Amino acid sequence: MKFLVDNALSPLVAEGLTRRGYDAVHVRDIKMADATDAEVLVRAGEEQRTIVTADADFGALLSALQVRGPSLVLFRKGTQRSSMAILKLLEAHLPGLANDLEKDAVVVFEPGRYRIRSLPFLPGSGA
Repeated sequence: MKFLVDNALSPLVAEGLTRRGYDAVHVRDIKMADATDAEVLVRAGEEQRTIVTADADFGALLSALQVRGPSLVLFRKGTQRSSMAILKLLEAHLPGLANDLEKDAVVVFEPGRYRIRSLPFLPGSGA
């Protein structure tokens, strides 16, 4: 699996994913620190990378565009945002989420749980 970690999270998340054997880059690594969410979304789609972020605007953008991808892993308010906490959650759950992410989905981590939504979001689906 390939990941693009957004500015809302530390570059340490991308580094940790890379150390765990994943192909992961942070937007700063690819000179996109000042890019818009739409630009990050396009780049992730072109490179078939799942976006990892704490910025809920990506979900809204995917909903507005009604596109199939790229996949998104979103850490909502209230979830631990430290790099280590995020990496522990990802390490524990990525193996079970791989199929969903490969088929275009949004995974939302909230305190004590996560939920999965397939893409594209359908009109009126409450995305």
